[in-house]
Amino acid sequence: MGTYDIATIPGDGIGPEVVDAAAPLVADAAEAAGFDVETTRFDWGTEYYLDHGEMMPDDGLDRLADFDALFLGAVGHPEVPDHVTLHGLLLPIRKGFDQYVCKRPNVLFEGIESPLRGYSAGDIDFVVYRENTEGEYADIGGREHRGFAHETAVQSALFTRRGTERIVRAAFEAATEREGHLASITKSNAQAHSMVFWDDVVEEVRADYPSVEVERLLVDAAAMDLIRRPDEFDVVVASNLFGDVLTDIGAQVTGSMGLAPSGNINPEGEYPSLFEPVHGSAPDIVGDGIANPLATVLSWSMLFETLGEQAAADAIWDAVVAHLADESAPRTPDIGGSAGTEAVVAALRSRL
Repeated sequence: MGTYDIATIPGDGIGPEVVDAAAPLVADAAEAAGFDVETTRFDWGTEYYLDHGEMMPDDGLDRLADFDALFLGAVGHPEVPDHVTLHGLLLPIRKGFDQYVCKRPNVLFEGIESPLRGYSAGDIDFVVYRENTEGEYADIGGREHRGFAHETAVQSALFTRRGTERIVRAAFEAATEREGHLASITKSNAQAHSMVFWDDVVEEVRADYPSVEVERLLVDAAAMDLIRRPDEFDVVVASNLFGDVLTDIGAQVTGSMGLAPSGNINPEGEYPSLFEPVHGSAPDIVGDGIANPLATVLSWSMLFETLGEQAAADAIWDAVVAHLADESAPRTPDIGGSAGTEAVVAALRSRL
């Protein structure tokens, strides 16, 4: 029986609630699959920032580097600007550990109603591959002449051939294992350098995957089509900014942000990958005990899959699928129920 060392960063808001609630279920799944999980908790985030002036210690990445994987609950606090929280914790981890694939599945589960008319369970099932370490979120730029009428802000996007090709290739690989359709999202009509470069790389990589059908969409059309025809998407590949925006649309058309898992992955395994629910810190419901734990649970499934523990990953995912399909199973308010976080996890543990 092997043991995986996982660092947990519960973070802010409902993050600690969902991370702590899911822990027994994670242990159950690991035990059933024949391995152990040892977790080490790091209480970094905005409470740490308010006490220390930083989201994590200077040696934070060094302290995380030797773990097999990382799990984050949420980041964000109403008293701290979002750019401080993001640039102080999550972005340094993504970039410092070269987690260049942000993978976000979007599935309309049985028992969940899409806000879009006419879609049933399984009709919507696509995955977004978002470039996660450069693009529009590159930390290049600055502000000059602060406080004057000619104050200037410059923010530069960075697209490297290496960075673009590797996310595009990862998306093509995923498409070969799914339905063979890849949608590449750009804004190359307006961004004639970076996005035309992206298009060129897609065409070059495409030659290695002749069985994959490629659709090129401008991001505004893609935003429209994810609402107009979400059932036609299979694998989506996009830059850091466009992928960020479109995945929130994907979470909504499949029922709830509370069902949306995410992985920030270093595919080569040179560094640990980080997994997180995408619902955010939800300060309006902190302490109410009603946060939906399912995005956290599904993110653990993705974590186990990335570690090669497919049996545990499948067991967790299948338990969530069966739970949502069961009309008598407890649900949190965001998906039409009145149950609390703990009740949902207890029901899932019984299914395992």
